[in-house]
Amino acid sequence: MQSRAFIVHALSPIHAGTGRSADLIDLPIARMRATGIPIIPGSTIKGVLRDLSRGKDKDEQRLAVFGPEKDNASVHAGALVVGDAVLLAMPVRSMLGTFAWVSSPLLLRLALRDLDWDLQLPEVAGPRALTTSRSCCVHRGKVYLEDLDLFADHDPRVDSWARRLAELTSPELDIFSPRFVIVDDETMNFLLETATQVDARVRLDDETRTVAQGALWLEESLPPESLLLGLMAADPSRRTDVTMKPTQVLDFVLESERTAQLGGNATIGRGRCRIVPVRAGAGGQR
Repeated sequence: MQSRAFIVHALSPIHAGTGRSADLIDLPIARMRATGIPIIPGSTIKGVLRDLSRGKDKDEQRLAVFGPEKDNASVHAGALVVGDAVLLAMPVRSMLGTFAWVSSPLLLRLALRDLDWDLQLPEVAGPRALTTSRSCCVHRGKVYLEDLDLFADHDPRVDSWARRLAELTSPELDIFSPRFVIVDDETMNFLLETATQVDARVRLDDETRTVAQGALWLEESLPPESLLLGLMAADPSRRTDVTMKPTQVLDFVLESERTAQLGGNATIGRGRCRIVPVRAGAGGQR
């Protein structure tokens, strides 16, 4: 089995939800149960990639990669496995620089399990922030994120992470590196709960043109510019009339960057994103 990491870069709000909740937010996003870290389920990503492959005019290969249609699902399993995409960096409003891409040691440590990058993990002692050498978010020694003000220090390890992620996030014009900030895990946990996008949605009554009874709800989304990291893996084709090696399976699905729609509310522009393969070695594609 061979694997390939990929980045999901949100270009519009993404609502990959879990159904209705009894909490304050009626339609929350999917999160890891133990940590509360936002995710996009692998089933969502795999379904979208399957739909994107329909235009390739290679139906037998598509069935080998993703498995037969539902009526023939017992014939053989697909060769592709797609895991959940886990949040890597979240956009947070900043007093300088407009916004910052914020991550934490825990998020980076989780990412390194799926990456072969030889990078050191920065350590953040207490409620502080670590920035790159050319950060545009620092004002008089502090970083201001939403309602938080954190003392800021430069750490060369942050520069190393920023260079790698910038090649995937903003390869033509690097707007990522000056805005990359790492905070401690406790501060990040607070931002995971408070820095997501929450929209009030309504349905109007056709006659009165006012909100219909019971038709007001709150919907949570990952904000635009969110970055998530996932991992896909492949076995050789199990379809008797199609021979595909694991590398061919991965290339069939995601050889280069693709634009896709993930989650709900596609007709109002939600869920538009880039899916970018991460190649071995350099920050480029794997």
